[in-house]
Amino acid sequence: MVNEELIYLQELLGRLQKAAGTLNYSYTICEAIGIKEAYEAEEQDRFESLTAKFARLSDLIIKQAIKLIDILDLDEPPETVRDSINRAEKKGLIESGIRFVEIRKLRNRIAHEYAESDEDIVEIYMEVLRSTPLLFDSVNRILGYCRKYTDRQCC
Repeated sequence: MVNEELIYLQELLGRLQKAAGTLNYSYTICEAIGIKEAYEAEEQDRFESLTAKFARLSDLIIKQAIKLIDILDLDEPPETVRDSINRAEKKGLIESGIRFVEIRKLRNRIAHEYAESDEDIVEIYMEVLRSTPLLFDSVNRILGYCRKYTDRQCC
C-alpha cells in the first residue's frame, strides 16, 4: 500500500471517530428530548444539530470511507452509490444495504430541506433517531475492517 493512502486512511478513520463522537453527544440529548408534535426553540436547535451531524457522518461513511476501502481492496469503482453500498454490505462494513439506501435518502432530505411541514420535520427527527445507531455500528465495522491495513503498517 502506498504511504499516502495509509496516511489518508488514518486521517479518515480519525475523522470518522470524531464525527461519531460529536453525533453521539447530540444523539444522547435528542433521545432524551424524544419525539413531540412541537418543539421549543432550544429543542429544535438540538435536533438541527443532530440532523447536521447525522448527514455529515453518513457522507463520511458512504462517500469517503467506503470509496477508500474499495480503492485499498483494489476493487473496480462502482457505477452507482447503490452499488457501492451493496458492496459495503458484502464486505461487512454496513449491516444492511437497504437501510443505508434509506439513510442516503434521509441525508438528502436533510441536506436539501425537503421538509415541507412540521410533520415532515418530526418524521425526519424520528428517522434520524432510529438510524443513528446504524451509523455508529458502521463506524465500528469500518475501524475493524481497516485494521488489516493499519496494523500491517505498525508491525
